[in-house]
Amino acid sequence: MNSQAGIRIIALASALTVSVSLAADGPPAWAYGFPQPGAPAAPAGGRGAPAAPDNSPKRLAGSTLEFTLAQIRDGFGPADWFPGDHPPMPEIVAHGRRPDVRACALCHYPNGKGRAENAPIAGFPVAYFIQQMNDFRNGNRKSAEPRKANTNAMIAIAKAMTDEEIKATAEYFGAMPWTPWIRVVETDMAPKTRISGGLFLALDGNEKEPLGKRIIEVPESAEATETYRNPRSGFIAYAPPGSVKKGETLATSGGGKTLACGACHGADLKGLGPVPGIAGRSPSYLVRQMYDMQAGARKGLWTPLMMKVVSQLSDDDMLEIAAYAASK
Repeated sequence: MNSQAGIRIIALASALTVSVSLAADGPPAWAYGFPQPGAPAAPAGGRGAPAAPDNSPKRLAGSTLEFTLAQIRDGFGPADWFPGDHPPMPEIVAHGRRPDVRACALCHYPNGKGRAENAPIAGFPVAYFIQQMNDFRNGNRKSAEPRKANTNAMIAIAKAMTDEEIKATAEYFGAMPWTPWIRVVETDMAPKTRISGGLFLALDGNEKEPLGKRIIEVPESAEATETYRNPRSGFIAYAPPGSVKKGETLATSGGGKTLACGACHGADLKGLGPVPGIAGRSPSYLVRQMYDMQAGARKGLWTPLMMKVVSQLSDDDMLEIAAYAASK
């Protein structure tokens, strides 16, 4: 073998090694609602006969209403526990449109708070919201994690909605200012969890496990969130010690590898013009967006503005920025 051929083979082998390494790393599993590779499975439930349907009326503290579990989970008219907490909902938000457009209120709640596995859309600028829906429609907004099923659901919903329905939805959620409902807790240990539809839920018994390089975002009350879809029940985001302070350095000065977030998102990170606020919002959501842009899964009209911001960020950098923004 001549030396030039040997060099080419070594170079090719090195390139393949790097490619395999990057592919093996992939998106940060915790941000997309999946267990870390190699993590032990959560304890499985019993395998007895299916329980009989529970048709009993359910109630929540502070609400005068009652709903069955089927009504709470109805994709075309989910429970609205606190109708006084928000303006009158457009029909598309409250009930969707059969067969392809589920009610926005099901996943994002009537108040637009959303949950860790989807998007916190209250207070998004109308122009930004409309553009994102068009990006979903046009193939410019996908997920870097192909298993993220609700992103594919959003693509189908956006394609089925009319321009008028998208505008009504954008104006409804945009009219409600965002108010944080996430507590960021720095810790080495976090609750052991199970995953339900991309949402981490703390197991009963208060067992802990090492957090590592993750943010684990769990409901304040698993029952309130999973069973009753209570739009007043918030979240706890467990983050590694020191991540908020490190994130503050990156977000406010760039830390030598990015641009200050406030230049576009406002000094308080609550949004500026058509640019959405990121303060107090789900850190899992924020990391997904940064990673999706970096990976090229998001490439809509305004995404190039973020490319210089995210291009040099490591997964740890994204975690730290998200921890800081969520704590605001």
